[in-house]
Amino acid sequence: MKNVYLPSVANWISESFPIIRFVLLILMVVLAVAMILVVLFQPSSGDGMGAISGQVSETFYSKNKGRSLEGIMKRLTIVLAICLFVVSVLFFVTVVVYPVGA
Repeated sequence: MKNVYLPSVANWISESFPIIRFVLLILMVVLAVAMILVVLFQPSSGDGMGAISGQVSETFYSKNKGRSLEGIMKRLTIVLAICLFVVSVLFFVTVVVYPVGA
């Protein structure tokens, strides 16, 4: 079956799609494991408990969360999620452009 999506692409490009797909798959697994570990190492947040009793807790720590380890972990989670999304989209684009059986 001839690939209808790539009629004028050089042969070496169409032959490299399985390798690109394998690399993207490995990258997705690594990013997913890293994201799981980062989420598991984040401390639990007790912000919702203050809303029940009506207490407002403004401390030095809560005002400077962005510079703490908790803030760094939160930003790292966002970056890993965005990278995982982009790599996943690229992987599925390679599947659509060059199907496995083609």
